[in-house]
Amino acid sequence: MGEFVNHEVSDNGVATIRLDRPKVNALNEQVATEIGEAVDALAVDENARAVVVWGGERVFAAGADIKEMASQDTTTMYRYIGRFQNVFTRLEQLPQVTIAAITGYALGGGCELALACDLRICAEDSQLGQPEILLGVMPGAGGTQRLPRLVGVGRAKELIYSGRFVAADEALAIGLVNEVVSPDGVYERALELAGRFAAGPTVALMAAKQAIQQGLDVDVGTGLALERQGFAALFSTEDQRIGMESFAEKGPGKAKFTGR
Repeated sequence: MGEFVNHEVSDNGVATIRLDRPKVNALNEQVATEIGEAVDALAVDENARAVVVWGGERVFAAGADIKEMASQDTTTMYRYIGRFQNVFTRLEQLPQVTIAAITGYALGGGCELALACDLRICAEDSQLGQPEILLGVMPGAGGTQRLPRLVGVGRAKELIYSGRFVAADEALAIGLVNEVVSPDGVYERALELAGRFAAGPTVALMAAKQAIQQGLDVDVGTGLALERQGFAALFSTEDQRIGMESFAEKGPGKAKFTGR
């Protein structure tokens, strides 16, 4: 358990990584380190079958700690921002399905933290964005890479170049978030979705996640080869047998998976 970040795993296999650095969960080096420690622990926790990243009822993460960053020079900042990139990449590469539960602001590094998750659920009054350009810099913890892959190059350029905030309805329309709910229901909705994934065929979900993410970095032919390999490998799992037998006997959506 860290000073500003903790994690826990519920009985149904849903883990929560909770940011708690008042007042707005500003991301400093210690927060990044503690997120990384939580991610590393969950990566090897067999009881954690899906993960929710949450900043609390008020705010997800309003951005980086500008006071800490302002004191850096080029050499130290290169190492500093590299730590954030490394941590967010480790989050992105978690085998479990990850969901960002966004309340309030997810700006700058906070938006980049959300982008490293598989899915994003946000409150109706949330605002997201990459406003680094307004400080005379640019996104440095993954925003220039993950945002274009999610919303398209043109939209990403406009958002990054302008630094403007994106309201929840627009975020949903452009694919920046997957779902918008009432502010008091964000965490509960994220837990509900995570619970479905935790009870699902987690080996197949992990394989699908790996195929998608690795396929984005290669040509289509190589990606298809990765897909074929992963698909065939799942025919050695217990969940494949359970799923197909259940479909034949009861129809779709009735299988009780074991995660093996």
